[in-house]
Amino acid sequence: MPPRQRDTSYPSALAHLTLLQSNRAVTALFTAPVPAGDTGTDLNALALPEMLAWLARAGYDPASLAAAGLRCVHVAGTKGKGSVGALVASVLGRYGSGRVGLYTSPHVVGVRERIVVDGRAVGEEVFARYFFEVWDRLSEAARERGEGEPEGPGTKPFYFRFLTILALHVFVREGVRDVVVECGIGGEYDATNVLPAEVVSAAVVTQLGIDHVAMLGDTVEKIAWNKAGIFKKGVKAFTRRLDHQEGVMKVLRERAAEKGATLVEIGDEEVERWEGVKGAKLEGPFQKYNMALAVAAAREHLIKGGFKLEGEFGREGYALSSIPEKFETGLREASLRGRCEIFKDEDGIEWFIDGAHTEDSLAGVGQWFAGKTTDDDGVRILVFNQQERDPAMLLAALLSATEHVAHTVPVFTHAIFTRNEEQEPIEGEPTRDLTVQITAKDTLQSFGGDTEAYIQNAVQLSVEQIRSLAVQARKNGKSCKVLVTGSFHLIGAVVKTIDHVEY
Repeated sequence: MPPRQRDTSYPSALAHLTLLQSNRAVTALFTAPVPAGDTGTDLNALALPEMLAWLARAGYDPASLAAAGLRCVHVAGTKGKGSVGALVASVLGRYGSGRVGLYTSPHVVGVRERIVVDGRAVGEEVFARYFFEVWDRLSEAARERGEGEPEGPGTKPFYFRFLTILALHVFVREGVRDVVVECGIGGEYDATNVLPAEVVSAAVVTQLGIDHVAMLGDTVEKIAWNKAGIFKKGVKAFTRRLDHQEGVMKVLRERAAEKGATLVEIGDEEVERWEGVKGAKLEGPFQKYNMALAVAAAREHLIKGGFKLEGEFGREGYALSSIPEKFETGLREASLRGRCEIFKDEDGIEWFIDGAHTEDSLAGVGQWFAGKTTDDDGVRILVFNQQERDPAMLLAALLSATEHVAHTVPVFTHAIFTRNEEQEPIEGEPTRDLTVQITAKDTLQSFGGDTEAYIQNAVQLSVEQIRSLAVQARKNGKSCKVLVTGSFHLIGAVVKTIDHVEY
């Protein structure tokens, strides 16, 4: 009887991927109690050596990545790194020098979103093919080392490391040469920082804030030190100059000197003078600063690749008003699932989707949505959840930001605080903890006003309630606008539930 053929389909790849240690489990190691007698192991210090070892098991090393001709823009930061990455990739795609790759995280609906080639997530067949090529290489390396169960997940890196190796493998095998790589967490010890200086054309550090303190540090200065770990010798690094955060700038400048990089600081004055790009899909007052960084990085990448940029834009000290048409088109058309997305569904409900998990990010979201509404809109609904961070602090940042926009009534007529699960609990399932949702509702009510607040234990129930409110609004000749923000898990669940996956 012939041996049973292994299933190498896309669903099988997803099933294998779920066996790997999750990012949440890895980050939890940094906050777990240290066992008695343990002198302490610096998990950060082990990160890059371990990643390089996994990369080698998959058949790569920094030299081979350089030999493959990869040229990468490397992006770190607390807020805006995904948007900057998408903006750079979109601009590079307008120049037709070859295929353009983009690696981002997290995904919203499906994991393929993380690996993009020429503006589209890789297809299921392509993902599965390369997934099992990497899986098999790692299994064979384990077999050669005599490790037990070489085919199993125990001989594979954790989730984000595996996907980083997979993305690089996809780009190499698909002949992609121009690549934009977004860090996962931090920079210095991030899995993406295996990229050698030879393949990095430019580095970017976007807006910084307090996040992942157990791994990165509990001050913005410590976090800046970590993010600046992606700086490379002989490579320009671009960041926004923060005149009110001299400590942060001092750290970035010192790190650039230490790494042998050239730090280019983009001042707010130039950005504020620039009118921006009208009709951009990634919009909002904060996106102009992301665009300025993206312009600088894409310009450096193209110049290093031999492109001759004409006129003022080709000279140092260029004005943002001088960007070429291809740049402007790239900035206008850039998009990233789960960030600054707007669409109408078949019921006429206008959805505003923007994942955010820091105070600064939520403040930006609040300003963005408030600027899109008027008192005549009728129903304006907030859908919010953040299970892993302080919901009161984050929601307060969002609500406070909306007050800067002139409304005679609260921006939100209704608010729904929901868990991230898509479906209602099944019979026999433990009661879901709604402590976070109750805290969020209390925070909203502390702001006063007459916003009607609800708590739901499933996204499905939240969407049903929204549709009911929209029906009543239509009967009164009013529109319905919905802002979904907070957790990316929430964003993904809402998108799946409203059946608008391919937008």
